[in-house]
Amino acid sequence: MRRITFLFCLLLSGGVGLRAAAQAGKLRTENLVLVTLDGMRWQEVFGGADSALFRQSKYYFADRAALQKDFGQGSAEQRRQTLMPFLWGTVARQGQLYGNRPAGSLVNVTNTMRFSYPGYNELLTGAPDDARIRSNDPLDNPNATVLEVLNQQPAFRGKVAAFGSWEAFPYILNEKRSGLPVNAGQRLATGPGLTSNELLLNQLQPATPSPFGEERLDAFTDQYALEYVKRKKPRVLYISFGDTDDFAHAGEYGAYLHAARYTDDFIRQLWEYLQRDPQYRGKTTLLITTDHGRGIAGTQWQTHGEKVAGADQIWLAALGPDTPALGEAHTGQLYQNQVAATLAQLLGVPYAPTPRTGTAIRAIVGKK
Repeated sequence: MRRITFLFCLLLSGGVGLRAAAQAGKLRTENLVLVTLDGMRWQEVFGGADSALFRQSKYYFADRAALQKDFGQGSAEQRRQTLMPFLWGTVARQGQLYGNRPAGSLVNVTNTMRFSYPGYNELLTGAPDDARIRSNDPLDNPNATVLEVLNQQPAFRGKVAAFGSWEAFPYILNEKRSGLPVNAGQRLATGPGLTSNELLLNQLQPATPSPFGEERLDAFTDQYALEYVKRKKPRVLYISFGDTDDFAHAGEYGAYLHAARYTDDFIRQLWEYLQRDPQYRGKTTLLITTDHGRGIAGTQWQTHGEKVAGADQIWLAALGPDTPALGEAHTGQLYQNQVAATLAQLLGVPYAPTPRTGTAIRAIVGKK
């Protein structure tokens, strides 16, 4: 008791350094996985499939009766459980979920562009950059992401990796400057010691035309990332899935729903693997979110951008050893620019590179 009192007095007087203070408040998270579903609307996350939009499926999964059977049954709570069973059956029960706007939980982007590159920049750096990040052009990001900062720390150097379906991620993460390993677009697995599954993926991907051009299908991104986790054991992993956004832009509501469901299953499989591995079990936090919202009325759900109402509205989920099981939030305002600092704080690394950087989300890091 005297030791605790002594340390507390030292802290008040400034006699304890930052390292000792950090150790005193050490969290249990040792590894972190960030997953994004590009352009996944909060409307489906919290309300499930919208039957009124079934008619907006032309080619893929365009059978309205089948869509009604697969996704359109029951209440909003039942439909969302059907659409994303892992998110609602595990994450929402054991962790936290934000963004149900009718219930009073708000999550918004702070950049004014409301499309992908500006969204990923805000998400990964903790601040918007509307002056310089104004398009999806493949230009090297002038801002350092939290992944780059983590990779510079001795404890995380060489243990941070990123996988994405969109071919722009090597630029968003500025791999030339950051040195981060980025497997995105049509890239293959490289380096020594590739697994048999990675070698097979390297054969299948070039032989599987993507309907999205240089952006590959999410199944490849998922499997490349999972194999890398098994082989390299990174401490920080970022996975960006893109099928939801691409099918939405195509007006294929049925395919968009299927993409949400199988991406939810990809995340389930990864999480279950992590819980079987001693390095990750009980020591890993999972964050799930999106880069931007989409429009609301009519065909506006297909698009997003600066002039699209609702495109700034997003959602966020968290699950891990330091995140209390508060479930679905029904109040409060969060922002996309808070994710980077949240990630860093969970790993015990200070992160506030600019005055505009968002602060860590207190509830996710276990603070009231």
